[in-house]
Amino acid sequence: MTRTGTRRGTAALLGATAVALLLGGCGIRPTQVPVDGGPAPSRMPCAVTGEGGSQTRPQAVPVRIYLVCASQLVAVDRTAELPVAKSSDSGLQVARALVAELQKEPSQAEREAGLQTFVRPPITVSAPRDGDPEDTYRLSRQPEDLPPEALSQLVCTLAESRAAAGSGGVVLGGPGGYAPRVYDCAATTKSHPKSPAPGRVASRGVASR
Repeated sequence: MTRTGTRRGTAALLGATAVALLLGGCGIRPTQVPVDGGPAPSRMPCAVTGEGGSQTRPQAVPVRIYLVCASQLVAVDRTAELPVAKSSDSGLQVARALVAELQKEPSQAEREAGLQTFVRPPITVSAPRDGDPEDTYRLSRQPEDLPPEALSQLVCTLAESRAAAGSGGVVLGGPGGYAPRVYDCAATTKSHPKSPAPGRVASRGVASR
């Protein structure tokens, strides 16, 4: 090999070494295998398409309940047997029908949409006691002892129905001797059902059903 060829080989080797050091200093490592991070996480539709969440039944009327999907409350249309004419106990009948709907397992279409309920049976609804506000609904479980998502579902479903007095809230009590409390269905309740707004002590004289 001539001296010229030797000098060229040495220069090429030094150049390659310098490039490798430069890349290493920048934290760049050559790779021949592409990195596959996998598909982007899919989002649940949170909406029922086609048939509704429940089958049409004789004397059933459309109702709206709230289920949970993607950590938020989602309105779902169903049908339930409700009193057509307003009577002295129609609010109680509506509340019982809606709470019964919340305790049902979601339909296949609802499950495929990612909808679920945290309201687990058995939960019953009773009329107010002596001394309670007129629009009180006494649950068979203390509201504060329910899972927060379940309480949010109950509050927003009842507050936006014929069972409420139209003030955006609902008066709920439990089986014990604790005073009933007013729970509001606020925007934050729907967007963060795990953190429902705490109820406030109800005063007598709430609008009558």
